[in-house]
Amino acid sequence: MQSPVMDSEAIPGETGQRDLPSARALIIAANRGPVTFEVAEDGRLEPQRGEGGLVTALTGLCRQSDSVWVACARTEADAAWRSGVVAMAEGCEIKVQFLTPEPLAYEGYYSVIANPLLWFLQHSMWDVPRVPVIDRATWQAWDEGYVVVNRLFAEAIAAQVRATSRPTLVMLQDYHLYLVGRFLRDLLSPRERPKVLHFVHIPWPGVDYWRILPPAMRQPILDGLCAADLLGFQTRDDGLDFIRTCESLLPRAHVNFKRGRVWYRHHATHVRDFPISIDVGALRQLAWSAEVAEYRAEFESLVGDRQMILRIDRIEPSKNIVRGFQAFEELLEVHPEYHERVVFLALLVPSRIEVEEYQDYLDDLMAAVGRVNARFGTSEWEPIRVLVGESYPRAVAALQLYDVLLVNAIADGEPSKRGARAL
Repeated sequence: MQSPVMDSEAIPGETGQRDLPSARALIIAANRGPVTFEVAEDGRLEPQRGEGGLVTALTGLCRQSDSVWVACARTEADAAWRSGVVAMAEGCEIKVQFLTPEPLAYEGYYSVIANPLLWFLQHSMWDVPRVPVIDRATWQAWDEGYVVVNRLFAEAIAAQVRATSRPTLVMLQDYHLYLVGRFLRDLLSPRERPKVLHFVHIPWPGVDYWRILPPAMRQPILDGLCAADLLGFQTRDDGLDFIRTCESLLPRAHVNFKRGRVWYRHHATHVRDFPISIDVGALRQLAWSAEVAEYRAEFESLVGDRQMILRIDRIEPSKNIVRGFQAFEELLEVHPEYHERVVFLALLVPSRIEVEEYQDYLDDLMAAVGRVNARFGTSEWEPIRVLVGESYPRAVAALQLYDVLLVNAIADGEPSKRGARAL
């Protein structure tokens, strides 16, 4: 039997952190790529850098290693481009490979299983007596969507591993790819297998919430995650909850809380917390850019001599946006002295609008905004101003000006708005 104690090199981030990326080829796998392609007027395919936190967090690794990013195509231009090298920043290039699952498979994988089923479960947001309803359509989405797309990722990663002669580190990202680790181990021989890290960017709830899923879904998820060498979470509590889940719900798993380890199928998975940080230097450079200065001037004109409450969030239920607007409504009701003296600026980024629950939440928050503005607004004052769209420079400009920053997520795997005062 293989020893459950891994060598230190198998635990990136704990020992040899500075040397490991440059010593290995790096494969990043995530649902979304670091860029999205668009067709220019002259017919050329032009990449647009993604604004998400995942791209920001991982792009720096590209400077230190030969990197490949495997993702699903999001546009027809992505699918047409398929694969090649993209310049992300000065001195930073990455090879991007887009996968093109069948549309029905992607729909089941993304819009039924990953979102909303797993997302709502891991944020403890299901109204359990009523939802979720796991019916025949859900099982079809699992078998013909989530499983199929996860296997497609594993096959693409395995091909990339075999194409390089260097030792390889595979970094799997988030709840979309929970089955990839096991599929990858099954596809590759022991000599071919890379070191695998799987990072979960959202909360990991307690054991009782995982009982919502049928064992035929839950066990493959835990099995897939325990195929990784290193499993990362944002917080220590999330990691402990994962170990407890394996202890209670994964047959024949042996856990060690002190060492942060799960021993399963003759393999050790080390569980650690790695809060994602920000690149302070890059953020400060952007904060002093001309583009940010233009946005700042626009906001200064909008707010005038009033104070500003600010929130910056993706439009999705776990961010608890509606209650923030309701709290502001109550502030204006109880303290009329703040009328026309405060502006609530909400910069909201569209997210998963194709998912019904997210569409409904957008309707709810816009209704809340309309009610507050109709009730308290005047010809000279709009209490809540909502700007919908994705613009990192605009967000940075707003973070330079706020008087109150509102962060009231129900549950969130991401760090809160750290670094705002570094601007």
